Amino acid sequence: MSNKKNHPSALHEKPGISPPEIISPIAVENIKKIRKVQPSSQELVGGILAGNITALSRAITLVESTNSNHLAKANEVINACLPHANKSVRIGVTGVPGVGKSTFIEAFGKYLTSLGKKVAVLAVDPSSTISHGSILGDKTRMEELVKDENAFIRPSASGETLGGVARKTRETITLCEAAGFDTIIIETVGVGQSETAVHSMVDFFLLLKISGAGDELQGIKRGIMEMADAIVINKADGDNIRKANLAKLEFNRALHLFPAKKSGWIPSTATCSAITHEGISDVWKTIEQFLELTKDNNYFFEKRKEQNQYWMLETINEQLKLNFYNHPEIQQLLDSTKKAVQNDETSPFAAAKLLLEKYFKF
Repeated sequence: MSNKKNHPSALHEKPGISPPEIISPIAVENIKKIRKVQPSSQELVGGILAGNITALSRAITLVESTNSNHLAKANEVINACLPHANKSVRIGVTGVPGVGKSTFIEAFGKYLTSLGKKVAVLAVDPSSTISHGSILGDKTRMEELVKDENAFIRPSASGETLGGVARKTRETITLCEAAGFDTIIIETVGVGQSETAVHSMVDFFLLLKISGAGDELQGIKRGIMEMADAIVINKADGDNIRKANLAKLEFNRALHLFPAKKSGWIPSTATCSAITHEGISDVWKTIEQFLELTKDNNYFFEKRKEQNQYWMLETINEQLKLNFYNHPEIQQLLDSTKKAVQNDETSPFAAAKLLLEKYFKF
C-alpha cells in the first residue's frame, strides 16, 4: 500500500501553458478610437463625390439608420448630393426565388463593367418576420463582381417593407449616382403586387423567369407582367434550351394581351444563361433601345418627375406613421386599446378612429 502512495497515477494532469491573447488589446483600443470619430456631413459628401467607397458605405448606413439623431445629418448628405445625381440608368430586376437573380446580375454587371461602366447593385434581402434579421449574402453569391473595382454591391434588409424594397433604397440611389455610378441595378426579394415600389424608382423593369413554372397559361400574374419592360427566360443552357425557347414564345403571346404602354415601348422576351453568359449582351442592347426611344419621346424625363412626386408623398406617409407610433401618449393608449379590440369590447375601426382623433388633438 505504501508503494502505491509513493508513485502518483499516470493519469495525473500537469498544469498546461496558457494560450496567448489572440487579439491585441492595443489594436482593440485603436479600433474603438477610430469608430468614435464620426465624419461630418461635409466630409462624407466630399468622399462620395471623390468616389470613395468607404464614405459612400458610411453615408448609406447613416441614411438607413432608424435613429432619429441621424436623420438631420442624413438629409444634409442627400441634399448636397442631389445636384450630382440623376445621371444614371436605373434598372429593376425581379423574379421568383430560385430564378437566378444574383447569378444573372453578376454576369450582367461584369458585362457592363467590361464596357467601361460603373455599376452599383442595391440588393434587397428578405427580413425574417420572427427574428427580424437578414442574411445579406449577396456579396457572397456575386463573388466575381464584388472584386471588380468598377462595381459596388450593397445588400440591405427589406425590413417590414412590402415588395422587397428597402426603406431607404430611393435615397441610396442618389448617393450612388453622386459617387459616379452610371448604372444602378436594384434586385428585389421576389415577385408580388407590391413590386410597384420597385417600378416607381427605376427606368427599366426587367422580369426574370424560368421555363416550366406554369405561369405562361395564367398570363403570369397580370400586375407584374404589365409593369415589365422585358421578360428574360434565365437558365437557357444544356438540356433546358428547348424548354426556354418554348417559354419565350408563350410569354411573347401573353404580352400581346396587354394594353400599349404610355412610353410607346413594346415589351420583348428573350432567353439567356447567366452561367454561359449567352444572351447577356442582348439584354443590354434591349435596354439601350428602350432608353433611346423613351428619351426621344420625352417619356424618360416625365417618368422621373412623376417618381419624384410619388416618393415625396410616400415619405410624408412614412413620417406620419413614424410620428404616430413614437408619440408617448399614443404608446400609452395603444396597449389598452389593443386589449379592448382583442376582447371584442370595441371594433378595430372604432379603436383606430379613436386613436387618430386623440393623436391630432395632441
